[in-house]
Amino acid sequence: MPASDPAVETSLPIRSDADLAWVRQQVRQSATNLGFGLVQQTKLVTAASELARNTLVHGGGGHVEVTPLTRALTRGLRLSFVDSGPGIRDVELAMTDGYSSGSGLGLGLSGARRLVDEFEIDTEPGRGTTVTVIAWTTGVPAARSEV
Repeated sequence: MPASDPAVETSLPIRSDADLAWVRQQVRQSATNLGFGLVQQTKLVTAASELARNTLVHGGGGHVEVTPLTRALTRGLRLSFVDSGPGIRDVELAMTDGYSSGSGLGLGLSGARRLVDEFEIDTEPGRGTTVTVIAWTTGVPAARSEV
């Protein structure tokens, strides 16, 4: 299951605490392979750790899809955390700093959003949740002009 080739999409299971450690390790390795600096790696691994834990604890487990991206000369990494759990009833409330549906600090979703360049939640009560984040090696690439 190693994610050693930075050009290959990888799917990693999230079913136990051991899987959380594996996800962190693989996200760090993928970010390193793509040229992320140490600070960028740390931010991305922290976001991945929070989202993987949410997938396990609140979603009952699932998986993360790790996809390398290239846009012009910029490289990035997309992480999609997918579960089939109960879904999030009130996304706006769940994204509020300090809100927690469990015993955590309530910084998981909102904290993860601040650590990445792009953030999206697709959820519906009873159908599960997919949280997708994207980080770029040098921030969000500039839009290409059409000439």
